Amino acid sequence: MTGGFPAPSNQSFSDGVTMGNIGITELILRDAHQSVFATRMRTEDMEPILSKMDKVGFWAVEMWGGATFDVPLRYLNQNPWDRLRLIRKLMPNTKLMMLLRAQNIVAYRNFPDDLVRKFVHYAHKNGIDVFRVFDALNDLRNMEVPMKAVKEEGAHLQASVSYTISPVHTTEYYIKFMQDLENMGADSICIKDMAGMISPKRAYDVIKGYKERGGKCPVELHSHSTSGMTGLAYQRAAEAGVDVLDTDISPVAEGTGHPATESVVYAFKGTEWDTKLDMELLLEIRDHFKTLVKKYRHLIRMEALRPDPSIVLHQIPGGMISNLVSQLEQQRAADRLDDVLHEIQKVREEMGYPPLVTPTSQVVGVQAVMNVLFGRYKKIPKETVDYVKGMYGRSPAPISDEIKEMILGPDWKEQIITCRPADLLEPEWELRERELKEMGLYREPEDVLIYAIYPQIGLKFLKGEAKAEFESDELPLPIDHPATRAFVKSFFPEHDDIYLSEKDPALMVKEALDSAPVKKAKPEGPETFKVRVGENDYDVTVFPQGTGPGMEVARSVPNAPRADPKPSAPPPKPAGPVKGEKVRSPMLGTIFKILVKEGDRVKKDQPLIILEAMKMENEIISPRDGIVAKINVTVGQEVGSSDALLVIS
Repeated sequence: MTGGFPAPSNQSFSDGVTMGNIGITELILRDAHQSVFATRMRTEDMEPILSKMDKVGFWAVEMWGGATFDVPLRYLNQNPWDRLRLIRKLMPNTKLMMLLRAQNIVAYRNFPDDLVRKFVHYAHKNGIDVFRVFDALNDLRNMEVPMKAVKEEGAHLQASVSYTISPVHTTEYYIKFMQDLENMGADSICIKDMAGMISPKRAYDVIKGYKERGGKCPVELHSHSTSGMTGLAYQRAAEAGVDVLDTDISPVAEGTGHPATESVVYAFKGTEWDTKLDMELLLEIRDHFKTLVKKYRHLIRMEALRPDPSIVLHQIPGGMISNLVSQLEQQRAADRLDDVLHEIQKVREEMGYPPLVTPTSQVVGVQAVMNVLFGRYKKIPKETVDYVKGMYGRSPAPISDEIKEMILGPDWKEQIITCRPADLLEPEWELRERELKEMGLYREPEDVLIYAIYPQIGLKFLKGEAKAEFESDELPLPIDHPATRAFVKSFFPEHDDIYLSEKDPALMVKEALDSAPVKKAKPEGPETFKVRVGENDYDVTVFPQGTGPGMEVARSVPNAPRADPKPSAPPPKPAGPVKGEKVRSPMLGTIFKILVKEGDRVKKDQPLIILEAMKMENEIISPRDGIVAKINVTVGQEVGSSDALLVIS
């Protein structure tokens, strides 16, 4: 689509300058639902409206990248490449945009250069016209290869600056960074305010400052509505000369989403910034998504719908807020959200004020969760270790020696890297392609990227073993579904157990009591309980009085003598538990790797298992020297908090 691509009548970026009025990039197919209901919109629910969206004349539609690669594989059992190809087919007249996490591609770690180039190639081949490239730390070294790859493919390169607030992120910092991006070949520049905290004054000063200093690239402003002041920031950005604004169709707008498309279009109608978009057509599109919001209601949380001015302090981006609430619910700690938000401020300062955008938002956010649940830096995910080492890039402000030693240990100086992180990585494409072919799972080159970027969930998907969390025709979920209850709970937190119903609440309580099973005063047969003694669990069977192994139940027979108990052969002794110390999971998660096998001799603090929890890798370490007596789990198995993973004897 690049090359002779027809731009909307009011906007042209082909010559590097804007012409006409403000353009609109629509986010409903990616960042909108990522921010409001955890990226769960299924492809078949997008399909019916795509042809109508293609008629609007958006400058672009952002519909891929970010979490829309991960979530379809992990939760929806859908191929993200198939989604891209379908949208390309049904929207031939609209530029399709993706969010590319620079050297992280669409995941949470750096990948080698060969995988970055291959991904850009196949993304462009399958329909991506505009690549919005950003680095979480604004480290230009991490952006160099993906930016070059986009230019080599002949696609539109929109280089981004990740916006945040800190002592080091000044107006001058942003203007200088935008000039650097222009010098590196950007076709346009995006100010990416992922947390929705850019003030009207800062938006004006940065855009105006860049343009007054001779900046030639068109400027696009991306901001969430979380702070409640984004509409004012968009107005001031227009006055400063912004070229494109990012918006959501209204049913999935505002809150942790973005300003509503229809509202922005109407606000600028009849002004020098008129978007020239058809309001009636936009309202028809709105009706489709109004229906979808009802279908996906179980994923919506109160926290995602309302403005939160405290965002200027904790700085959690829209997509992270909904995911953070979900992660805390999974860890049965939803009531600790405020504690986590306060802890994030401390962790972010200690880690050198990184902008909180994927993956650094995940690194800082999950570390804050760990600190709240287990004590400060008592549990440290692998990603936190890698960040402090410099594996994600250079932190905006220095990290103190004290924090480095706390996270890396006394030999921290030997672990710090100063080179471009990807320089330490070996090429992977040929290796992953060969492995996939040897497993008999290779169908097309795009499968190699699924496997290379997400080895565990990608392989499960390619094997046909993935299961959808829900199908479209199952929605909306019934009122008594656990996920629906979580939605209700976010609106009625004071109730420990609540369901919504059209029935009178008093009648519901009576019906529940009437239908409840009658609790027997005494059990009629044996009952088994799990009893923990020290570190070992035992199954203990309790028999009603007068019964049990070796005893017959005496029956009362009128006018007959009582039968003497007849001894029976003693039952075989059950095998006792494996002796040793049980190593338990500290949280809910999935077994990602098992690093030892039964019989291995291990040392205290040696990593035993990698547990994936909250999309982070967490090392489970040995509590002592000893031998691995028993392993209770397998790779890919979901485990709960306190589940015994293995035994060290």
